[in-house]
Amino acid sequence: MSDQPESGRTAARRGSRPHVFLWVVLALVFLLIFAVAWVGIRGVLARGHLERAVGDVNTLRSQLTGGDTAAVQGTAKHLQDEAGAARSLTGDPIWGASQYIPFFGTNLRAVRQVSVVVDDVARNAVTPVSGVVGKFSTDSFAPKNGKIDLQPIEDAQPAVAKATSTLQRAERDAQAIDTSATLSPVTTAVGQLRNALQSASAQAGTANRIVQLAPAMLGHDGDRNYLLLFQNNAELRAGGGIPGAVARLQVDDGHISLAAQASSTDFGKFDQPVLPLDKDTKSLYGSITGEYIQDVTLTPRFDVSAKLAREMWKQKFGEQVDGVLAIDPVTLSYILRATGPVQLPIGETLTSDNAVKLLLNEAYSKYPDPKVQDAFFASAASSVFEKVSSGTFDTKQFIGALMQGTNEGRLRLWSADSGEQKLIDGTPVSGALPSASRATRQFGVYLNDGTGSKMDYYLDKTVSVGASVCRKDGRPTSVVQVTLKNTAPADAATSLPEYVTGGGDNGTEPGKIKTLVAVYAPSNAIYLGASQDGKAAGLQTTVDGDHPVAQLRTLLAPGQSTTFRVAFLGEAKYAKAGVQVESTPGVRESKVQPLQFDCTKPVPVG
Repeated sequence: MSDQPESGRTAARRGSRPHVFLWVVLALVFLLIFAVAWVGIRGVLARGHLERAVGDVNTLRSQLTGGDTAAVQGTAKHLQDEAGAARSLTGDPIWGASQYIPFFGTNLRAVRQVSVVVDDVARNAVTPVSGVVGKFSTDSFAPKNGKIDLQPIEDAQPAVAKATSTLQRAERDAQAIDTSATLSPVTTAVGQLRNALQSASAQAGTANRIVQLAPAMLGHDGDRNYLLLFQNNAELRAGGGIPGAVARLQVDDGHISLAAQASSTDFGKFDQPVLPLDKDTKSLYGSITGEYIQDVTLTPRFDVSAKLAREMWKQKFGEQVDGVLAIDPVTLSYILRATGPVQLPIGETLTSDNAVKLLLNEAYSKYPDPKVQDAFFASAASSVFEKVSSGTFDTKQFIGALMQGTNEGRLRLWSADSGEQKLIDGTPVSGALPSASRATRQFGVYLNDGTGSKMDYYLDKTVSVGASVCRKDGRPTSVVQVTLKNTAPADAATSLPEYVTGGGDNGTEPGKIKTLVAVYAPSNAIYLGASQDGKAAGLQTTVDGDHPVAQLRTLLAPGQSTTFRVAFLGEAKYAKAGVQVESTPGVRESKVQPLQFDCTKPVPVG
């Protein structure tokens, strides 16, 4: 009998185990359902906050573009609240633990990372900048009573620097988000975030360089002097055009004045290069690069051109300038959109519509005497400068004009101060040679006039570029195609002024256009071959530093055109990179076109 109770207790204990196990399972299922519901609900809420944050970003863009700076801070605060809420909703322990569930967790982790990145940008980029935007805007660069107020620009430096570093960090963090196993909506959202941050980071970087450079370069810490080169696109140089007119700008604490002007004829020829030229520059462009002010821009390296021009001014006028700026009449026409028409002392009216034609073509018919031409160009430059200095122009259009000129390679800047030049390097105004990265491979197409006249007003240029992996080793083949056409009238030899055609004095028959075309590839590329109009091209292959160069000479009669194609082999690590071409800016700008080619015949020769 004594065994019976023992057996009953044992049976009871054994019978209770399924009930305990059941309760444990039910508890776990309940917790799982709760966790899924918790994460799901918070995920939906977080998504709503992130979508509203995106809306705030678009609103901010519109407010800044429209100049509604008063509303910017309120929108920035709302953006910060929305981004912070999304970060909070995706940052609790349940969400954190759920990130390690297979498949499901990968998506949650990506959403969490997106929320963190957006919140970081809102707090440490948008909010600081919104605090100074009311004091610092495009109007900050407009002169008032002949002087630019540098204080708002200087006050904006810390906020813009913080925003820039934040966006650069956010761009890296976004790139690090693993989307290899995420759902399509999550993958798309991360991709959109990456693209937005890449664009914003680049723009912030440019803005940061500007606000860091502007006060010092505009004379905040003492007088500055700059050499201004007016490049004439009717006689092309790789850097833009011949510096036909030169001026010295004096800057004192934001006050800019035109201190002196000179014509290229005032310099004459120097007996030898004013500074030592490297062997590659000599090989490609000759010693004349350092002997004539008109030829300092034969090289596309603007830092070299600027140093040579600076030394020539010093030797001619005994003044050492602090930097060099280059601009062309096409950019001047863009600026005239902002200033409106400018009345010249000689009676001409310069407008955005007639500036290019008048300055680069009609002036030679109206004023056949070179000395009168020089006076006309000096008058045009000083008149536009006075209008800009007065501050009576549309600031947004003015900034837009400078941006357009910069994007087209028409504006260049170099500083003799190594610290300032370090900030300029890598920007579109630096005039550096093509580079390569995992995102983009750049090529260069540079034109130098060989006619010795102003016939390049009639030269049209079309550039195309394409790339494809044609080899088993994964190295990309890139092809650059250049088409040039002489659009001068058929009777150009007699109908155009001799000053424009050259009159045959430099060995080119009047009406024809002689051009040297140099195609530059990124460093470490390998030249593969070239053709001209479907035939083997006779050209010069050389290097400029570590950049392969293929250079061809063309001669075109009125109405005639030619197409030059050159192929290069790149490095395998850049196989997925896009391709771009920068080109000497002419009188008329044309966009680079995409090029498709047959891998078996990248440069077909008939």
